[in-house]
Amino acid sequence: MVSQSDKGSIIVDEIELCRPFYKPANFSIEGRFFLAKEGPKFNQKSQRLRERIPLTLPVRVLGRDSPDSEWTEMSRLVDVTPFGARFRLSRPTEVGRLLHLTLAMPRQLRAFDHVEDQYRVWCLVRNVRLLDPQKEKGALVEVGVAFVGKRPPRSYEQNPTRRYDVAQSRMEKGLWIAYEKSAEQLDEVAVADKRKESRQLIPIEVVIEIFEGDKLVHSENTVTENISRQGAAVFTSLDIAVGAFIKMSSELHNTSVLAVVRSRRKGADGIMRLHLEFVGSEWPL
Repeated sequence: MVSQSDKGSIIVDEIELCRPFYKPANFSIEGRFFLAKEGPKFNQKSQRLRERIPLTLPVRVLGRDSPDSEWTEMSRLVDVTPFGARFRLSRPTEVGRLLHLTLAMPRQLRAFDHVEDQYRVWCLVRNVRLLDPQKEKGALVEVGVAFVGKRPPRSYEQNPTRRYDVAQSRMEKGLWIAYEKSAEQLDEVAVADKRKESRQLIPIEVVIEIFEGDKLVHSENTVTENISRQGAAVFTSLDIAVGAFIKMSSELHNTSVLAVVRSRRKGADGIMRLHLEFVGSEWPL
């Protein structure tokens, strides 16, 4: 069941990850013995409720780019806790997207479905690190995710590119609360103050390439209208949808970044602009 709070938050009732389900116990995984510790461990470097366990388990990742477009990719975990995991993908994603995982999760680390062979859980992308596919066996990004439950919010079915956030400091009846991110349309002056930093009116010659799955299918030589370390506006003649991922490169700056299209705007000169937010890295300014 999914309900709406008085503040517009989406409360996902199926999310059970904060219930007191996890009773510490010694256990072994893949021949390695782990000694469970009572209570969460906190230090200056990490405030995770459980330490990461380095398990390279196979995982099937499912995502959707539109209501009619679905993709799957096989990967391996880098590490895992009862509340989240890390793995690599050969295709782009961004913070706030929902993904579905299927894996043979150790039962001691599960929040539900303890008797099932496979653990099927929705997760929220919390961080993205850009990789070099040539050096990382084709992997484009390393993502850190938070497990959020057995089912996604209803709004995800209507728009699977919608971004969400987790209010970790707010719990109701032992449940995580996931709420939709406000859409920050980068082309509106009214929301310019929401940017992390101001854009600079610097024309930089760049090449933009469009991702289709894990492949780059179209490219265009263009110029930025403005740019900051977190995003840019670029002129384009390509028909690129909002929410699409692109690669933006500059030979002069010897830099390539992953970006997502936040909005499109046609200027008074009749030329279309793409407003981009960089993912997993910053532009060197």
